Amino acid sequence: MNDHQLLRYSRHILLEEFGIDGQARVSAGRVLVIGAGGLGSPVALYLAAAGVGHIVLVDDDEVDLTNLQRQVAHTHARVGLPKVESAAQAMRDINSDIAIETHALRADEALLSRLVAEADVVVDCCDNFATRQAVNRACVAHAKPLVAGAAIRFDGQLSVYDTRDAASPCYACLFPPDASFEETRCAVLGVFGPVVGTIGTLQASEALKLLAGIGPSLAGRLLMFDGRSTSFDTLRVARDPHCSVCAQRATFPSTPV
Repeated sequence: MNDHQLLRYSRHILLEEFGIDGQARVSAGRVLVIGAGGLGSPVALYLAAAGVGHIVLVDDDEVDLTNLQRQVAHTHARVGLPKVESAAQAMRDINSDIAIETHALRADEALLSRLVAEADVVVDCCDNFATRQAVNRACVAHAKPLVAGAAIRFDGQLSVYDTRDAASPCYACLFPPDASFEETRCAVLGVFGPVVGTIGTLQASEALKLLAGIGPSLAGRLLMFDGRSTSFDTLRVARDPHCSVCAQRATFPSTPV
């Protein structure tokens, strides 16, 4: 680590739990971020600011005027650009020393299989149930830790799903792929801008902790945020031995989370 990097990341390095070794792991890390909207914006900006060495962004959408109320990586001047390109510009303005890879594509099974296999940590910031399930399947298949968040109206939630730990559930343990429910989108019900900022910032925090090797992570816990009352609740969650996604992979190397 050179003098410029030591100065730039000094406030992380000063943390006893983080230190030079933690920053070195962050700088050598590779994070895959699915979605560059409300959740993905703070995730991308904080990971860039922290010096994550290689960040991969996947999103097939373009910046729209209605996004700007909450998607803080984007600007009025970049309306109409692919979100991944807009976010990459914002990230480079913060930190020009990192590598940013963009894919203006929908995250399908083939793309996810390749990108998840290469990642150290995966952060799911997408806005639909089908993609969340596809991301989870790829993370289980490749034994990669997944930081998943969601937000709508004044409510948000997040957890870490890390099946490297035999006791940790996957996303499908909590939200089975065949569950019947009515999917809601912010275009219909709205979303309070700071809620996605809160959840996205916490996702970035969990991703950085996983990279740096400090913890514990949120694995085995579901954190729920109520923006109306500004309150958090935490639920303990267990692995489903009959899960259709991770039950067949009951034996992973045990990794502290």
